[in-house]
Amino acid sequence: MEEVVDSLHSDSLSLVAQQTKTAFENGNYQEAIHTVITKGIDMTVSFAMRILLAVIAYFILRWVVKKLNLLFTKMLEKKNTDPTLSSFLRSLVNIVLNFIVIIVIISILGIETSSFVALFASAGIAIGMALSGSLQNFAGGVMIMFFRPFKVGDFLETQNVTGVVKEIQIFNTIILTTDNKTVIVPNGGLSTGIITNYSKESKRRVDFVFSIAYGEDYDKAKSVLLDLLNRNPLVLKSDDVPAPFIAITKLDESSVNIVVRVWVESKDYWNVYFQMNEDVYKEFTKQGVNIPFPQMDVHIHQTV
Repeated sequence: MEEVVDSLHSDSLSLVAQQTKTAFENGNYQEAIHTVITKGIDMTVSFAMRILLAVIAYFILRWVVKKLNLLFTKMLEKKNTDPTLSSFLRSLVNIVLNFIVIIVIISILGIETSSFVALFASAGIAIGMALSGSLQNFAGGVMIMFFRPFKVGDFLETQNVTGVVKEIQIFNTIILTTDNKTVIVPNGGLSTGIITNYSKESKRRVDFVFSIAYGEDYDKAKSVLLDLLNRNPLVLKSDDVPAPFIAITKLDESSVNIVVRVWVESKDYWNVYFQMNEDVYKEFTKQGVNIPFPQMDVHIHQTV
């Protein structure tokens, strides 16, 4: 840091020192003091002007950066750039532009950029260790962009977070949960962790387990379930997916459990899941099919 300061004031300080030394040697102390005060005021005013200019330049450059980011975003939209790539590029461009602003402000303050870069390079190892997490997140972002395990708009389950990918940035991925919470997930852990992408495939299988009481007519319950599936327009019935599957999966302690498996479009998964549960409850009740609940029979034997 001393080298940076020396590069800023060395010429002025040398001149002041020389003039002050000459005045003292000649015994003219008043002139020496006057020279120090005058030069000090000049240097203070000069540095204050540089600070003022740097502040003005900062706000102007920030305005320019904002406009450039907006222009870049419009350009990506005009070219119909993939939303995943678009968010990553916008984040990268914003960081580069802000770094340029810092360099310009440093130059206006009179600090030699070469000295600044040298100072920054000399501390590179320490900075690299301090930013190891950020560098890992940056590498993770690059890996996500390269291998594309997910994209903007996909519904994910990862890092104990479930939601829709809202934005993929250079260091983080923004996920919007189903209850409208914004979660920022670092790309480092995201790129190396387990990801369940529910939107990757166009079709999904919905699994249900419905219970009937012992003694109930299984064929009747199966017929009711099959009829409900056939009437549901969201359940796929084409040749490219397996037909709806209905079977007894378990003879439980208080119930006979029936498994139902159907295929739907991925976007219709939850609609089918909730609607089917509601329809089965209503239809079983209407048809007189008893839905059991956990119970225990207690037999008391009297001994003499």
